[in-house]
Amino acid sequence: MLKQLRRFERTSKILILGFVALMAVSLVLFFRPNSGSNQVEATKSTEVLATVAGDDITVGDLAQLRAQYMQMLGGQMSLAQLGGDQRLLDGLIRDRVVTAEANRLSLGASDAEVSERIVKQYSNPDGKFLFTDASGKPDIKKYMESVVAQHGDVAKFEHSVAGTIAREKLEAYVTASVRVSEDEVREDYKRKNTTFDLTYVVVSVDKLAEKIQPTDAELKAYYEQHKAEYQFKMPQKKIRYVFIDQDKSGEKLQISDKDLHDEYDSLKPEFKQAGVNVQQIVLKIARLDLDATVNKKAEDLVAKARGASGSATEEAFAELAKGKSEDPGTARNGGRVSGVVKKDPTKLDDPYQKVLDLQPGDVTDPIKYKNAYYILRRGDSVPKTFEAAKPELLVSLRNRRGYTVAQKLAQKAQERLKETKDPQKVAQELAAEANMKPADMVRETPFVKPGDDVPNIGSSQQFEDAIAPLNNPNDIGERTGIKNGFAIPMLVEKRDPRIPDLDEVKAKVTKALKAERAKAQLEDKAKELLANAKTPGDLKAAAAKLGLEAKAEANYKLETPLGDSGSSVLLDDPLFASKGGEVIQKPVFLNGNYLVLGVNKRTEADLAEFAKQRDTLMKTALDERKSQVFEDYLAATQKTMEANGKIKIYKDVLANMRDEEVPEAAPRPRPRLPITR
Repeated sequence: MLKQLRRFERTSKILILGFVALMAVSLVLFFRPNSGSNQVEATKSTEVLATVAGDDITVGDLAQLRAQYMQMLGGQMSLAQLGGDQRLLDGLIRDRVVTAEANRLSLGASDAEVSERIVKQYSNPDGKFLFTDASGKPDIKKYMESVVAQHGDVAKFEHSVAGTIAREKLEAYVTASVRVSEDEVREDYKRKNTTFDLTYVVVSVDKLAEKIQPTDAELKAYYEQHKAEYQFKMPQKKIRYVFIDQDKSGEKLQISDKDLHDEYDSLKPEFKQAGVNVQQIVLKIARLDLDATVNKKAEDLVAKARGASGSATEEAFAELAKGKSEDPGTARNGGRVSGVVKKDPTKLDDPYQKVLDLQPGDVTDPIKYKNAYYILRRGDSVPKTFEAAKPELLVSLRNRRGYTVAQKLAQKAQERLKETKDPQKVAQELAAEANMKPADMVRETPFVKPGDDVPNIGSSQQFEDAIAPLNNPNDIGERTGIKNGFAIPMLVEKRDPRIPDLDEVKAKVTKALKAERAKAQLEDKAKELLANAKTPGDLKAAAAKLGLEAKAEANYKLETPLGDSGSSVLLDDPLFASKGGEVIQKPVFLNGNYLVLGVNKRTEADLAEFAKQRDTLMKTALDERKSQVFEDYLAATQKTMEANGKIKIYKDVLANMRDEEVPEAAPRPRPRLPITR
C-alpha cells in the first residue's frame, strides 16, 4: 500500500515523515510512565505460539486478539464462554491456513490489489481518497495516523487487508463450480414452510421411573451386583471452614462524596459518557422480492447524506429523515432516536451498536435488520454527570474495597485458626469486623471428594486445591476464594478410598435401579401407547392410562425444537411424510426418549410465495452451499497440513498464557460495571 501511495505522490518525503511520526507515537506509547502491565507486555511479545507453513503466530498476536474481545465483551461475558484462548488460536491458525493455501495456488493479494482496496475503503461516496494534502495528492502521514489510531499498526492492518482479499479469491476459486437446482430449493422451502398441528406424548425414562418403587431387598441385590461402580476411588474429606462474606464486609465501609468524586475524576473519558445520540432513516421491506430495490434506495440515501465531505450535519440528516424515513415515530423528529445508545456486548446483532465505532457525523452503510434497512448517523457523545454516575461509582468502589477488606480479614482468620484450631472461637473474635453473626461464619461440608458439588461452594477447583494438602484432623488450609467470599478450611475427618455401605449411597442406587427398569420398559410403553391411539384425538386418554402427558403444538415447523424434546431429522422425515388426521405408526427415538406423534392438521407451504421469493431463496441457498463447501475445503486443507507437519502448536507456551490469567483468589465473578477505571 505504501509503495502504491508513493507512486501516486511521486515523492518519498511524506513517507519518511510518516514513518518518523509513527515511530514517535510508538515510542510514546511504549515508554509512557505507569502504562506497563503483564497484559500490555503480552501484546508486544514475539514469542512463537504456533507456526503455519512457516508463518509464525506469536503470543502478541493472541494477546491482542484477546484484548479486543475483552474490550468488546465489556466484562458481561467471559472469554471462557467463547472457548477461551484455544478458540481464538484456532481462528488465527485458520486465517494462516487460508493465506498459505491462497499463496500455493497463486491467489495471494498483490500490492496493487491491497492499495485499491484501501483507497476504496478510505474514499468518500464520490470516490475521492480521504487523506490528501492541499494539492489533492495522497497524504501518507494522515493515512498512517488514521490507521494507527484505529488499528494500532499499519503493517498489520495492511496484512489483514491482504488476507481478506486472499480469502475472497480463494473462496471464489474453490466454489466456482458450486450450483443449486431450483428443485432442491423448492423442496427445501416446502420442508421448512409446511406446518403441522400436533398432539404428542413424550415417553421418558424419568417419567416412567416415577412409578417404579423398588423394595429394600431389590436395592440390596442391585447394589451387590454393581458394588464396584460405587467405590470411592479417592479419599473423602469432611471440612469445617470459617467463611468471610465479601458483601457483608463491604457494607460497613464508609465511602464519602470525596471518595466518589475522586473515583469519578480518575475515570477515563470513555467511561464518563452516558452514550451517544443517534439519528436514523428506516426503509421498510414490504415484500422479499423488493429487497434489492430497497437496498439500492438506501445506498443512494447514504451517498446523499455523506455528500462530498463524507459525513452529515445533524440538521442535514434531519431534513433527509423527515422526507425519506418510513418510521413515523422518529421521522417527524428528524430521525432522532429517543434516549442514548450505549455499548452492550450482549446485543451483537443490534444495528445501533455499530454507531459506537464511528466519529460524530459519520453515517453507516445500509444495515439490514429484520424487515427493514437502517441508515444511522452518530451524533455527539452525551456526558455522564457525577450525580448520574454516583450509584454505579458507589457499587464499584464498595465492591473493590469490600474485596480488599474481606481478603485481609480472611488472612487474619487463617492465622488465628492455625493458632486456636477452633473455628467457632475465631468466628466470635472476628464477627464484628466481618459484620456477620458467628453462627453464619462457621460452615461444614459433608464428606466430599474432587469433582463434587459442595453445598454453598459448588464445584470449585480453588477449594479442592486448598483442601488437598489436609490429611490429618485439625489441619488448616490456606484461605481460598469461594462463592461470595473467602473460606479458611480445617479438616474434620478423612475417609480413605473404599467401597461404601449401601446406606451411604442408597439415593444413588435407588435412582440407578429405577432408571434401569424404566429404560427396559421404554420401547414397550411407547408401543402400548401407539396401539391404544388410532387417531390424534385418542392420544390424551391413552397417555393418561400410562401416567403420561399428552402435549399440543400448533404450527410446528421442521428443523425447530419440539417442546423440550429437541429437533432432528429422525423427527422431521416421518413427520414430513405424514398426513393430517393420522398417528405416525412408529415411535420416534430422540435424545433418550420416545415420541408418539399425532398429526391433527397439515398445512402445505405456499408455493405462490415461493415463486415471489425464488431469486432471493436461490441466492441464499447458493451462498450457504458455497460457504459449506469452502469450510469443508479449509478443514481438509488444514488436516493435510497438520499431517505433513506444516502446522505446529507450542502447547507449553499456550499453557503459560493461561497460567498468567489465573488470579490469586477470586471470591466470585462480578459483572464489569460501566463505571470502571
